[in-house]
Amino acid sequence: MTSHPTDPDFLDPLLDGGYKGYPHTQAARRRSAVGSAGWNLLAGDLPLPLAVLKREALEHNVAWMQARVNEWGVSFAPHGKATMSPQLFRRQLEAGAWGITFATVTQLAVGVAAGVRRGLIANQVLSDEDLGGIQRLLASHPGLRIVFLVDSLAQVALIDDWALRHPGGVPFEVMVEIGIDGARTGCRTHAQAVALAAAVRASAALRLVGIECYEGQGATGDSGHDRAYTDALMDRIDAVAREAVTHGWFECDEVLVSAGGSAIYDIVSARLAPALGKPVRGVLRSGCYITHDHGNYQRYQRSVDARLGCEAGDSLRAALEVWATVQSLPEPGLAIVAMGKRDVSFDLSMPVPIARAARGATAASPVPPGWTVSALNDQHAYLHWETDEQALAPVVGERIGFGISHPCTTFDKWHWMPVVENDYRVSDAVVMHF
Repeated sequence: MTSHPTDPDFLDPLLDGGYKGYPHTQAARRRSAVGSAGWNLLAGDLPLPLAVLKREALEHNVAWMQARVNEWGVSFAPHGKATMSPQLFRRQLEAGAWGITFATVTQLAVGVAAGVRRGLIANQVLSDEDLGGIQRLLASHPGLRIVFLVDSLAQVALIDDWALRHPGGVPFEVMVEIGIDGARTGCRTHAQAVALAAAVRASAALRLVGIECYEGQGATGDSGHDRAYTDALMDRIDAVAREAVTHGWFECDEVLVSAGGSAIYDIVSARLAPALGKPVRGVLRSGCYITHDHGNYQRYQRSVDARLGCEAGDSLRAALEVWATVQSLPEPGLAIVAMGKRDVSFDLSMPVPIARAARGATAASPVPPGWTVSALNDQHAYLHWETDEQALAPVVGERIGFGISHPCTTFDKWHWMPVVENDYRVSDAVVMHF
């Protein structure tokens, strides 16, 4: 349903009943006109299930995180793969983000169409089509900067071979990635990283502009462990960067030192500006912060808040909710809710019931303690409660609001989301391009 980056309707597509969550009885509207339609989720104006973004929390998160990176003296290139929404990219850029990070060239093309002019691909690029796609984007958009990762001599050889077969392009800007044993990509040893940096410098198709890592896979939420772990990883970054400076391998005015997930971003930010005897730009890449969540990242944020001295609610706030209808009460203590794996994230933990609104009610209230979701099917959620609290049990037709764990894998289940006020009045909309 989503439009292509070359489509003139890309930033403001026409939404209609073919989009999940769009009113069946309403005429098609441009995305930009949704906020003036007068809809309210709790008034029953939109079909459920429906994922919504709370405007105040969203705007708070964007401003709060940008203020933190400014305070820490690092640049911000939030990971766009979390939302793949041009409207949210623009909010981040307008708030002061230096660039936007992506995982693939296809994602990058969406960002460029949305106005991104500094794009990081926090991944290895090596296929002919992707390398050609980057060259085409660079040729079509003067002033565009694209940086991606390398982690092996084999990848460098593939890029060199492509460049020989496609002469005339500009050198690719790359960062050497430092990796962790048992985790994803990246050089495992200092010797591998140094040999790779030397090979990049010797390649006519590449320019070494930085060193990179992703620390999130080793985070635990325990501050002592996470500081020691991050320091050990960033010590490796510093050692490779210093050796590259000593040998003159960097071909740039400033060295990029980049890291950052959404779990221990405060700890890693403190290590993004090493003294190298050459200008350095530290680049943090957190992405899930923009909506936060009620699960995995909420748990990590408690430790961040303790380290920063933040009161509850002063830092990141959950902005993404999924609302669905109770469709059946087939047995005591069990409600089947019309929401499933096609609608909400489940890769890290189950959705969290947070609010309820009876059919016809125009205000929401908290759910009783102890409500839990035990499982999801494609289109169904299994909601449980204590049977001795039958007076507080859900009823058929009631609407339940759920918090999520891990926003990335909720966003990719939707082509659009309404932006709502705290009373669930729809005031705007965003679209996604996965």
